[in-house]
Amino acid sequence: MPLTPSEVYARTFQSHREALMDLYAQLPEEHGPFRAWEGGMSLIGQADHLAGSSTMMLAMIAGESPARPAPGAGSASVAEVRERLRTTTDDVAAVIRALSPEDLARRVPAFGGREMPVTALLDALIGHEAHHKGQVWVMARMVGLKPPMFVKMG
Repeated sequence: MPLTPSEVYARTFQSHREALMDLYAQLPEEHGPFRAWEGGMSLIGQADHLAGSSTMMLAMIAGESPARPAPGAGSASVAEVRERLRTTTDDVAAVIRALSPEDLARRVPAFGGREMPVTALLDALIGHEAHHKGQVWVMARMVGLKPPMFVKMG
């Protein structure tokens, strides 16, 4: 049986996120605060950003105005961010899987009110995951870790 478009989106999102979680599983606590440049996001900050932005995208898909994270709401440790990634991955993938073809075609206000199809938001979500995952891969190499080589599929 062929995969539904929603299932393809969910699996693609999960493949990027699971590779990221594999990297964070091997990240020692002492490297969590590492920043590649002054003012840049730390390794913990990158994961918090991805977890938070994925839930913000879900709010937009639901037609809601996404809430910005409260200042200081970030994870305090690598262990905490691992759990945050795990729960948001499960939540986001489940919502994506449940989207009907009508949901995917629906237009919703996003990014300052302009209307976009839900599929465009899902494409943005996956592109955003891949972009920051690439940054994390470079940062991991800078602290001596070898990131997973392949994205998990299906």
